[in-house]
Amino acid sequence: MINTDIKLRVSHINKSFPGVKALNEVNFAVRKGTVHVLCGENGAGKSTLMKVINGIYRPDSGEILIDEKPVEIKNPIQARSLGISMIFQELNYIPEMTIEESLCVGNWPRDGYGRIDWKEIRKRTKELLLKENLNYDPETRLKELTVSDIQMLEILKAISYNSDIIIMDEPTSAITNKEVEVLFKKINEIKARGASIIYISHKMDEIFRIADEITVFRDGCVVDSRPIEEYDLETVISQMVGRKLENNFPKEEIKLGEEILTVRGLTRKDKFEDVSFHVREGEIIGFAGLMGAGRTEVMRGLFGLDPYESGEIYIKNNKTVMKNVKSSIDKKMVMLSEDRRRFGIIPVRSIKENVALASLKKFIYKGRLHEEEENRAVEEFCRKMNVKAPDYETKIESLSGGNQQKVILAKWMVTDPDILIVDEPTRGIDVGAKYEIYKLMTELAKQKKALVMVSSELPELIGMCDRIYVMAKGKVTGMLTRDEFTQEDIMAYATGTKIQKEVK
Repeated sequence: MINTDIKLRVSHINKSFPGVKALNEVNFAVRKGTVHVLCGENGAGKSTLMKVINGIYRPDSGEILIDEKPVEIKNPIQARSLGISMIFQELNYIPEMTIEESLCVGNWPRDGYGRIDWKEIRKRTKELLLKENLNYDPETRLKELTVSDIQMLEILKAISYNSDIIIMDEPTSAITNKEVEVLFKKINEIKARGASIIYISHKMDEIFRIADEITVFRDGCVVDSRPIEEYDLETVISQMVGRKLENNFPKEEIKLGEEILTVRGLTRKDKFEDVSFHVREGEIIGFAGLMGAGRTEVMRGLFGLDPYESGEIYIKNNKTVMKNVKSSIDKKMVMLSEDRRRFGIIPVRSIKENVALASLKKFIYKGRLHEEEENRAVEEFCRKMNVKAPDYETKIESLSGGNQQKVILAKWMVTDPDILIVDEPTRGIDVGAKYEIYKLMTELAKQKKALVMVSSELPELIGMCDRIYVMAKGKVTGMLTRDEFTQEDIMAYATGTKIQKEVK
């Protein structure tokens, strides 16, 4: 008997990659006009299943049914014709494209001669932006936007197709709380017109706020699927990781050493002004603030990615100038970027190549590459970072977000840094992988490394940091020690309603 309430069903889906069984006999169904949340650790198979539904991957076996009728989805264009659109976890965009080009790519309007109708594209883009109250210039290139801006445009593009099935893979991983509220309002509108949403998220507060049903994945299999009323937070997490996480933040008390990094009056016009802070050996300091506060811009200036106009940087009491990334690495300061796909990895290269990239001079001497030493270093640090992959020749783009993050950490650890800047280190990764990242941070602190952590998640800053600096509108407005941490005080400094007279 046909169930008219089911919009999408997958039946006995299997998918394997070399050395990995990504999906194993997966059965899954989404009802009309509902939000069905998928939970699971990175690498559990959630995104792989969504790519099968969207036509990016072909399943090895099994079938997909829409309105209980079997369909064969060969590519994303065909998926869109069947009423399926998808917002991807990793931001796949072309930096040189304009906003209007990005919103219409693959769906170009044509004039009577079959040429691309640029006037119609401009008109559609302006109408779409106006309707969603987004104040962007259609001719702005994507490279000039923030990660948050690009994420909002990706969401807008997927919704604009008026699809019957919208897949949202970590849609809020890089947007502000205000933008999250806009998205949730839009989700309610989509539900109201009878469309279905498949929503992947690791943010538990979001899940219990918008889900109608939850399906939990682990190791390529469906563990359980129930209405939201039959789940609680502890059950979801234990089903995801296969164990209980007793302590979300494995912070340890570590005896601090000498002051290793001191920044005084760092300034870049229209980005940040008079930023001063310090960090000691074995210390984890945090930077809190709202989107646009200038935190990432400060870190990019420190790391040599962007220029700064004035200010002083001291490493181990020696004044230094960060002209470029090489000078920062030479001074044993490295940075894990918030946009790992654009600035952290080379997607088409292997794990081994990505890990060794920043340290090639260690392995090349007398005119040749000493591959045995390179292999030994890659294996050692990938093992320490607990990278999960079939082998180290695997392309990094095939890894989950959490494992990509660990590969980037392994790359920097090969350089033997003293100072590690981590910008949104747990963005878009699951609770289990987050815990592993936190443990790695604690281990690095115990090795007398100094860590500077930028995060939009206050609980992880409070859980992991020894001190927190707060920024608003490009300035440091306050600094709190561990016994002073409260979310209320941090937000007061972040909004500029509270400002310390003197920040040490």
